[in-house]
Amino acid sequence: MHNINRRQFVKTSAGAAVAASTLWGTKQTWAGANDRVRIAVVGIRGMGFAHIRNYANLKNVEVAALVDVDQNLYPERLKWLLENGKPEPDTYVDIRKMLEDDNIDAISVATQNHWHALAGYWAVQAGKHATLEKPGTHNVFEGRQLIKASRKYRRMIQHHAERRTFYGMQSAVDFLRSGGLGQVYLAKGICYKWRDSIGMYPDGFMAGDAGWRSTVSGDPGPIFSKEYMSKVDYDLWLGPAPRRPFNPNRFHYNWHWNWDYGNGDLGNQGAHQMDIARWGLGVKHPTRISSMGGHFMFDDDQETPNAQMALFEFPSPEGRGDKKKMLQFEVRHWISNHEAGLGEGPGNAIGNLFFGSRGYMAVDLGGNWKTFMGKNREPGPYGGGRGDMFANFVEAIRADDRLLLKGDIEEGHYSCSLIHLANISYRLGRSLNFDPEEEKFIGDEEADKMLTRDYREPFAIPERV
Repeated sequence: MHNINRRQFVKTSAGAAVAASTLWGTKQTWAGANDRVRIAVVGIRGMGFAHIRNYANLKNVEVAALVDVDQNLYPERLKWLLENGKPEPDTYVDIRKMLEDDNIDAISVATQNHWHALAGYWAVQAGKHATLEKPGTHNVFEGRQLIKASRKYRRMIQHHAERRTFYGMQSAVDFLRSGGLGQVYLAKGICYKWRDSIGMYPDGFMAGDAGWRSTVSGDPGPIFSKEYMSKVDYDLWLGPAPRRPFNPNRFHYNWHWNWDYGNGDLGNQGAHQMDIARWGLGVKHPTRISSMGGHFMFDDDQETPNAQMALFEFPSPEGRGDKKKMLQFEVRHWISNHEAGLGEGPGNAIGNLFFGSRGYMAVDLGGNWKTFMGKNREPGPYGGGRGDMFANFVEAIRADDRLLLKGDIEEGHYSCSLIHLANISYRLGRSLNFDPEEEKFIGDEEADKMLTRDYREPFAIPERV
């Protein structure tokens, strides 16, 4: 067996990186004399707290501002920064106010999905770079608009699918590209992740209200009291989405399972594995999409499916007859099997599989990969190693070089579009044919309308950039 390690991979890929480094720009027009990069973290709950910690621990990087509509979150975040010897950042409820600060170099967005693209669009308009948590877009239209905006305003937008920086993932893709598996014809992503019921709540319900009863045994009810919500700008939280009454199941985290704000588990955990699958295949947009599934077992407020299968067909990059590429993705929410060593015991099974004429590859969450070669599935080459998406974003800013960026928004657009196309097929209940050049469905006006959304003013991404 042959282990492709970090040192070997970096050595072989360094030349390509140097060759590309002058194509975006070489003048550091953004930087101060001390080379400090000042970041604003937008959305500071959950994953946003991870953004704060990661930037704060990078050399010569300052978390200069925190932005969140939920002011209940500020004390703990500020306490962590101060206890770790970091400067106290400015705090904002409205992202638009923060973007007026000329001293902010870039924003790092970890809001709910339906705010990602708008935050990125406004950022580059304001002369700032942006990295957007996965999925970087809530619909297909937003991806194309972000690409245009990034190029027009000459500011970087990164799709924060962090496994793009993992040395293990890079070496796995390099192995596939070099023909290690022979002709690769199928990539598979799996997200078998235990998800319990989210229960049911009436609109307007808050902690302490009488008459509430959950469908989930032992559910203590929501924590969101009238006092808590008095420190939340809920209208700003809704942003581009339709105005609706507050509901605990359409707020922190459970927004993932509502179409107005999230994209289901296909666009949550699955966004990582979808990006890896497409990256490994070396394809862009599909020509055919079919997705089916349902919301099984539970009677609750979830709108998105908790079990879903999606299948995509791509034309062969080599253009050779019927030698097409296929991508298969599965979401399962409850009891399931493990595949090719991805997951163990009662836990989740999450990762990727690639199938070629010489064998197959399994890739886990940590970027570790292994191959099984030939008819006897003998253990073959393997590799692994992590990276740092936060450091990569800062490195690209310092160099003022988009091509140093892992996960440029154009790559993010193609990966996120697979999520959106699959969900459109699922919601319409039929297979779809797609024109990759026009980015429209073929002869299907009903499906075309779902490529975008009705934006609530003034929270709209314009059609003309």
